Amino acid sequence: MANQEIARYLSDRREAFVTELSALVGINSVRAAAKPGMPFGEGGAAALGEAARILGAHGYLSVNYGNYALEADLGAAPSLMLLAHLDVVEAGDGWTRPPFSLTREGDTLYGRGVTDDKGPALACLYAMDACRAVLGEPKTGVRLVLGSGEETGSEDMDHYFSRRPKLANTLSPDADYPLINLEKGRFAPGFTKTVRRTGNEELLWIEGGKTPNIVPAKTRCAVTGVSEERVLRACEAVSAKTGVRFETAHTPEGTEILAVGEGAHAAQPQKGNNSQTALILLLLELLCPEDAARETLSALRSLFPHGETDGAGAGVKQADERSGALTLNFGVLSYRDGVFTCGVDIRSPVSATEESVKTALGKRLAGAGFRFIGDPAMRPAHYVPDSSPLVRTLLDVYTAHTGEPGECLAIGGGTYVHDIEGGVAFGVEFPGKDYRIHGADEWADLDELLLTARMYADVIARLCYA
Repeated sequence: MANQEIARYLSDRREAFVTELSALVGINSVRAAAKPGMPFGEGGAAALGEAARILGAHGYLSVNYGNYALEADLGAAPSLMLLAHLDVVEAGDGWTRPPFSLTREGDTLYGRGVTDDKGPALACLYAMDACRAVLGEPKTGVRLVLGSGEETGSEDMDHYFSRRPKLANTLSPDADYPLINLEKGRFAPGFTKTVRRTGNEELLWIEGGKTPNIVPAKTRCAVTGVSEERVLRACEAVSAKTGVRFETAHTPEGTEILAVGEGAHAAQPQKGNNSQTALILLLLELLCPEDAARETLSALRSLFPHGETDGAGAGVKQADERSGALTLNFGVLSYRDGVFTCGVDIRSPVSATEESVKTALGKRLAGAGFRFIGDPAMRPAHYVPDSSPLVRTLLDVYTAHTGEPGECLAIGGGTYVHDIEGGVAFGVEFPGKDYRIHGADEWADLDELLLTARMYADVIARLCYA
């Protein structure tokens, strides 16, 4: 009976949900330069400010922790924490609708953040509302925490948890259904090399990806002293081999070449087509043996072959039954004035060790003349046993509301719960659907968001009202 009343409550507030989500999506909360009192820039602070206004309209008192995170409780002595984020990744190219304005087409909602993670954050709030309206005050409280720095390393939660306690029952609506109880480890080092220029160089510069956690969709370079016919012939051949498209333009300094691949999240690099590694293949077809950069580009081709995402060339290939295979994304590449600067993003299985990842990669890089920038740390995997009472409760809720069997999944991405013992990610992406997270025309289904609210309300009822 309570579940039916909660469903009716949420259905009656369908349009209010869209209106409030539209207000959140309308704020460009991509991380920007810090300002006084705004650690992630004006957009992040504005998103938290709008969320505080919405919380107040719903009758919650919120506390803002320095524009890192916002906290609001339903009831006293919280035993359950819901963690979501209001920052988003940059829009990027390819949108057919405005990224920072919610577009509604029937019950399909478009805009940056509708699925990752503004829509799910709002669903958590509405779940709390529904429980309060139907069930009254909980026996133990529910704490909603909204952050503004998840996409760039979760510094917001570092700040928040230095001041507030972690709760053993912690969920984040920032991944997949049925449930994520294993998040792979991460090692994302930068590395560099300086080559001695001879004066016979044909390669002038390279500008590739800027962040290791995205498969670079576009990479540019400039060459000089190479005939147009040779460039076009090589572009055609490498494009046929890799599926990456090349564009050329003549400038006073030489020929600029743009490689256009397909971006993807580093947690699933196999879904992209890396423009950097394709451009390296092209340059090796074009550059003369005397070019100082050619030997290093050849080494990079061997370390990070085009189309390879398992780390074999880098000496780190490994897998285990529980978490699957390691993945590697070669996401950063620049070259100017003889200096190469590069970066990779490795997502490693539970069984991985520092020796099998960091040390092994370091040896391969040193063999090619590269060195790590600083002393990069390796983040271990996060795992919660399938037998955990929280895990069993969540899977029961998923099956009860969807009719589908619940199972635990492993992902390469990391969520807010990665460093919280016992914490798991529950939703919001349903199996078999591509919501274009971090891509153009990110979308969400309104019915699915309200279903998430119903499932979270059921979780709250079971854990906080029983």
